[in-house]
Amino acid sequence: MTTFTESPLERHCRRYREKDLLPAVVDPAAQRILLHVGATYGAVTMPTELGERVLQALRASGIAGPVFAHPRARRWTFLTGPTRHDEFTATAAAELFRLYTTVAGTGSQIVLPSAEDEHSGYRVWVAGPEALGTRPPQHTVIDAARESGRALR
Repeated sequence: MTTFTESPLERHCRRYREKDLLPAVVDPAAQRILLHVGATYGAVTMPTELGERVLQALRASGIAGPVFAHPRARRWTFLTGPTRHDEFTATAAAELFRLYTTVAGTGSQIVLPSAEDEHSGYRVWVAGPEALGTRPPQHTVIDAARESGRALR
């Protein structure tokens, strides 16, 4: 009889898949939980101060979704609907660049918080993945970042 022992990382990843319906996978080499960006999920990462304003605006509109923080880097990542490059203009890209905000491209991967990350405070949920039912369209997060960024200047 073969015994399979699931690691804490694999257990946390399975919870993302089963409970939160995130198609996360474990990268065995890096020992991280990954989410592929593309047809189903997108991600927008920005400075914490801007992220706080964006989350507030999205909550006021009733469409806030999952957000996690990288406290040491002072950055927040918003999980969104898929990346739609046809909705992403050069003007928007330039404005986001000035706001130190990045949009994960199709085919890229983002690292989700693991139990160890959350315990150490390295990567933590601000608005948990259970908020997936209201995952906002990516263009809405981008628009909120641009508008909130103008208010910061």
